[in-house]
Amino acid sequence: MSKPKVIVLILSYNGKKLLDDSISSYLANEYPSFEVVIIDNGSNDGTKVYVENKFPDVIVIRIEKNRGYSGGFNFGLDYAFNQKKADYVLVTNNDVKADKNVISSLVEVAETDDKIGFVTGKVYYYDNPAVLQTTGKSEDPIRWNGPDIGVGMVDNGQFDVIKEIPFADDIFMLVSQNLYAEIGGYDETFFLQSEQFDWQVRAKGKFKIFYTYKAKIFHKESMTIGKTSALKEYYNSRNPMLVILIHREAKFFRRYFWNHFIYRITYFSIKSFIKFEFKKALYIWLGFISGLFWGLKNKKFTVRHFI
Repeated sequence: MSKPKVIVLILSYNGKKLLDDSISSYLANEYPSFEVVIIDNGSNDGTKVYVENKFPDVIVIRIEKNRGYSGGFNFGLDYAFNQKKADYVLVTNNDVKADKNVISSLVEVAETDDKIGFVTGKVYYYDNPAVLQTTGKSEDPIRWNGPDIGVGMVDNGQFDVIKEIPFADDIFMLVSQNLYAEIGGYDETFFLQSEQFDWQVRAKGKFKIFYTYKAKIFHKESMTIGKTSALKEYYNSRNPMLVILIHREAKFFRRYFWNHFIYRITYFSIKSFIKFEFKKALYIWLGFISGLFWGLKNKKFTVRHFI
């Protein structure tokens, strides 16, 4: 029997130097029906020519202007599902190295239930490959999208299960055609950060998020945007607040908002200021204010959201 067709979709913005590991490791996968597609998201480092010359079996689709994480992947999802007629798309970062069985392991789980919309697996630190970065995300009573499960733990098999999970990071994530046809792709309100949070929230109730221990990748972590960049802090202050404002009731938002303001905005901005990271402290506040203005502009707030 023929296997479902999978498109491995790698987004890259000026990440030419990162692509050798990700492309070569995915190409080495032992799965009979897949293609690797690179989305050149407005790069000016010669990504398209480099990939076409070094990896002639890889398709490069180019956007002339950077559309951010969500917009870039939406361009690729449209190509993969609507033009290439993929059964599944494996959304994945450019700063990873994939295990040779990652595609087959993800598809194996996805094929067990047509209501499984997302499947992820074990993410290890590239520089410390015995240590886990995530095996999915928990659900949090205040933040909703909770901490990474297993982060910082040595993998001793304690997460060797296949199960439904509340949320997942999209460092790598298999997406079904069924989900895409019904839910669509990313919301481009989220230029960077929390885009997968919103996508998964929109899918909940209709589709399941699954984790399999058999699927493994190794992640270099935030190589494009920077692990502790001011820009990342901006969107981390803004975007989770928007997801909750859009999708949850006023009572839940109110609890999140005050915790968010006291803990993340006040504590982290003061901490950054003390460490002389003045730009980061500023961007934490700017992201928070931007989120408030977005809510006002889009008429999402009532008095009940705050009192």
